[in-house]
Amino acid sequence: MNIERAATVFKRASIFLLCLVLLAAPGISVRAQQAPGQYFPETGHNVIGEFYAFYRGVPDATLVFGYPITEEFVNRQGIRVQYFQRARLEWRPEMPAGQQVQLTPIGQLLYAPGAPSLPQNVPGACRSFPTGFSVCYDFLAFYDRYGGAARFGNPISAFEFQPDDRIVQHFERARFEWHPELPRGENVTLADLGRSYFDVSGEDRARLQPVQPDDNIPEPPRSILSLRTMAFVWKAVTQPTDVQRIYVIVQDQTLAPVPDARVSVTVNLSVGPAWTRTITTDANGIAVFPDVSFSEQLYGSLIVVSVQVEKSGLTANTTTSFRIWR
Repeated sequence: MNIERAATVFKRASIFLLCLVLLAAPGISVRAQQAPGQYFPETGHNVIGEFYAFYRGVPDATLVFGYPITEEFVNRQGIRVQYFQRARLEWRPEMPAGQQVQLTPIGQLLYAPGAPSLPQNVPGACRSFPTGFSVCYDFLAFYDRYGGAARFGNPISAFEFQPDDRIVQHFERARFEWHPELPRGENVTLADLGRSYFDVSGEDRARLQPVQPDDNIPEPPRSILSLRTMAFVWKAVTQPTDVQRIYVIVQDQTLAPVPDARVSVTVNLSVGPAWTRTITTDANGIAVFPDVSFSEQLYGSLIVVSVQVEKSGLTANTTTSFRIWR
């Protein structure tokens, strides 16, 4: 009986020790199963635990940081990090409580001096900073509205000219861009420095691949950030009088199908008026135009098919073509 009891105790102790070993093993994380978080279907990544608390604690976090583009991971320097479209978060356990999540100064790390700067220090329109630079006009209003130095750091450049009449200014953790073509009040945008720094750092591109939501994190409705479209014809070569079929595929930024997108197709015939139709995509993000009929087209002519896709205020365009032959 004593032997049996000893065997039972030994068995239970072994199981307990095995559990401790598994929990301590590299690559096994129970933190993701216990911490609150959110899955972002827009980019296909989770934000959990301390990073999630920091993210949710920032007003307009989606605008300031963008969506996550990786899961959190330990990089080659042994730092736990997570990349977002416009930022990188770091976990610094040596810092005091409440300051352990830090923003990587990616604006400073990526900065290279650009074109000559614009005049600054306009009275009443600019503010000087300890770095010796000023922030002015719409950039200053945006800076103050979305968190100031706590979010963006201090300016590390003056205004700089860029192609297409853009003006940019570099900060320790961001780059502001002024786009004259955008509506008034929306001219200032933030550059996607998170992705730029991910590439410069030589991170494993496999980390950008979308993942499934954590089992304990409900998946919110998907937001469409951009449209991708491809078009194909049934026959690469047709006769002068013939029937053609056109296929259009519409996907979002994660390559998920986009249903109910408005697809307009224009077939620019060599003889006669252009053929134009508009339909919507099905549940698989596919639109099929089966009845493109034409007659007496010019021998050897290239027929270009123009495609425009619209969904939720977003647009995408592509083309395909076929040749008239005998």
